[in-house]
Amino acid sequence: MVSLVALLLGALLWVPGWALRCYGDSGQPVDWFVIYKLPAQSGPGNEARKGLRYRYLDGSSGGWRDGAGPINSSEGAVGRSLQPLYRANASQLAFLLYNDQPPKPVWAPDTSSNGHAKGILLLDQEGGFWLIHSVPRFPPLPSSGAYTWPHNAQTYGQTLICVSFPLTEFTKIGRQLAYIFPFVFDHKLDGIFAQKFPGLKDVARGQHIRQEPWNSSVTLISQAGIKFQSFAKAGKFGDDLYAGWLAEALGADLQVQFWPNSQGTLPSNCSGPFKVLNVNQTSFPGPAGPTFHSTEDHSKWCVAPREQWACIGDMNRNHGEEHRGGGTLCAQLPAIWKAFQPLVKTFNPCMDNPRAKKPGE
Repeated sequence: MVSLVALLLGALLWVPGWALRCYGDSGQPVDWFVIYKLPAQSGPGNEARKGLRYRYLDGSSGGWRDGAGPINSSEGAVGRSLQPLYRANASQLAFLLYNDQPPKPVWAPDTSSNGHAKGILLLDQEGGFWLIHSVPRFPPLPSSGAYTWPHNAQTYGQTLICVSFPLTEFTKIGRQLAYIFPFVFDHKLDGIFAQKFPGLKDVARGQHIRQEPWNSSVTLISQAGIKFQSFAKAGKFGDDLYAGWLAEALGADLQVQFWPNSQGTLPSNCSGPFKVLNVNQTSFPGPAGPTFHSTEDHSKWCVAPREQWACIGDMNRNHGEEHRGGGTLCAQLPAIWKAFQPLVKTFNPCMDNPRAKKPGE
């Protein structure tokens, strides 16, 4: 009887550590997942019209699947993963929330000197996750008491990647964030967390890299032992993340999806050893599609046509962001690459000809 009680107590004590992994659409903890929130009007039904449909991907999903419900549901992968933020008994958690477009009612000064960066760190003494996304005004403040999806993020496409990491990796993540210089709109890094992660505490206080080199790449190992590569640049790097560094670092041509509606958008670049081509149109496979133009898509990702690299982040290609911090998280993981590589329907070539090319042309 005593041994049974001990086992039950042990299981209960283990729950917080598991709760802070990424949670998938199935309701079970996963090592990583990717969400592609589809643009509004990208299919039939009320959820499509409201811009609440999404496609879901993880290591066992076998490719893109329809989301478990609307993106604003607490039963989906994003809602489940963020539930610990909104629980009253979250005293043993640490978190850091950053967004250059923070949620209301946060008062934000001019964030243009901060990184163009959006993300969430959530951890306890067992481990946690890093969720990188493209969603403005997200997530809602923990003090709001509930997970919601911002109304202003419904119209356009958005991407989110969540990766579960052991506690030791958050020291390296903190260093990457020091390059990015994110606008931290809320955080909780008390006691043991402040002692273990002084770098994260410094980031929360607004400290950042002040000397060369102005960029940093580190390998991060997930809880399941999967290798991810984090790329982070400071504003003083002074160049485009993709054409100025990432393509050569990966040794691959890149097709980049980003928000093209901002001022000073950079054209496709073929001046270096590797091409960086702006995605013009995205299309999900299958008769239901959907297909949509990059002007409808606020997501930020890139894929190598051949070398199996895929990256998901929070940076655009424009003149302004050459002088802002930011980054992306990459993996040479077949499950992610096979999901993203077919999405590129057309891209803008490096020529005066305005006709968008199809992959392979």
